[in-house]
Amino acid sequence: MFTLTVTNEDDKRILGLAGRIDSTNAADAEKELTDALEGFTGAPVLDAQDLEYISSAGLRVVLRLKKAYDGIKIVNCSPEVYDIFEMTGFTEMMEIARAYRRLSVEGCEVIGEGANGKVYRIDADTIVKVYKNHDALAEIHNERELARKAFVMGVPTAIPYDVVQVGDLYGSVFELLNAKSFAKLMIEQPEKTEEFAKESVDILKTIHATILKPGELPDKKAEAVVWAEFCRSHLPEEIGEKLVDMMRAIPDTLNMLHGDYHIKNIMRQNGENLLIDMDTLSMGHPIFEFAAIYLAYVGFSCIDRDNVKRFLGIPYEQADLFWQATLKSYFPEADEATLCEIEKKAAVIGYARLLRRTFRKAKEDEDYKARLIAYCRNYLIETTPTLQSLSF
Repeated sequence: MFTLTVTNEDDKRILGLAGRIDSTNAADAEKELTDALEGFTGAPVLDAQDLEYISSAGLRVVLRLKKAYDGIKIVNCSPEVYDIFEMTGFTEMMEIARAYRRLSVEGCEVIGEGANGKVYRIDADTIVKVYKNHDALAEIHNERELARKAFVMGVPTAIPYDVVQVGDLYGSVFELLNAKSFAKLMIEQPEKTEEFAKESVDILKTIHATILKPGELPDKKAEAVVWAEFCRSHLPEEIGEKLVDMMRAIPDTLNMLHGDYHIKNIMRQNGENLLIDMDTLSMGHPIFEFAAIYLAYVGFSCIDRDNVKRFLGIPYEQADLFWQATLKSYFPEADEATLCEIEKKAAVIGYARLLRRTFRKAKEDEDYKARLIAYCRNYLIETTPTLQSLSF
């Protein structure tokens, strides 16, 4: 038996399929579907949540609908129905999506939050990263592929094993048995801050030692040049030109970069340290990584030192100590003057990014926004002329 329900949402027409479509009812099912789409010129959605089975006769119905309606897609397929579409090659011809397990995060501990999502601990064994974007499925699958790529290349990372629905959002599930983030460990053991910094550098060096093929990941330098070009119009002409020139002169290297490397994205599980949040992987010179790290521990708190407490859960003084220990551990042979120079270079790149971000981001507190813009601008004006390059 086959039944059809029709729902209109804005410019979408959703056809809910229930029961079976086989040789006994394919003709009738096709008539119902075409009647429901009469006069519709958009891309319909076939919701297969309640579809139990589809035979070759039903597949021919879908094929004729695909020819008539470019962009038609099928969603919420059960594993059994999805396997039929996959085995017959339909998943290569059109967009077909599995149904996702539903999960609630009500009452769950929040163990991390970034621009793209929020991470919850579901139980002792698992965590879920819930993406803020309602259309995040492409991002989720991209992050899974990036995590797998990094894992295969030797980077210790947790690979998501399931995609779930959380309310009207989507999330990735990771198995992290009794894992704690470095942020939580540092709150519990502040006296070990420098030790944690050394351990984080071990992973960081593993990432940077991973050499990629040209174009294998997004180019961080191309993004950074955009930051500098934006800043040029907000700086004195000579300084703005120098900033752009130095950014363009950073060597084009093929090092893997994490892009969002901080203590909430490093997890310890049974004595092993693992990375999460791999959707920001890119490639380029490691100075771009240090610029992002500098912002996380120091730069974002340049106006309000409580920012790092809200973001990472540790006080500014501990965050600054962690940053300094990171530099010393990554560059063990460097003297203080060299470390200070690297910090300035990371800060210039970081504040170029932050200046552009602040201009483009709406914020209710206009006074805070104005002070942050002034700080970034003044730092770039004072520091850029003192540097000969932005690389090390």
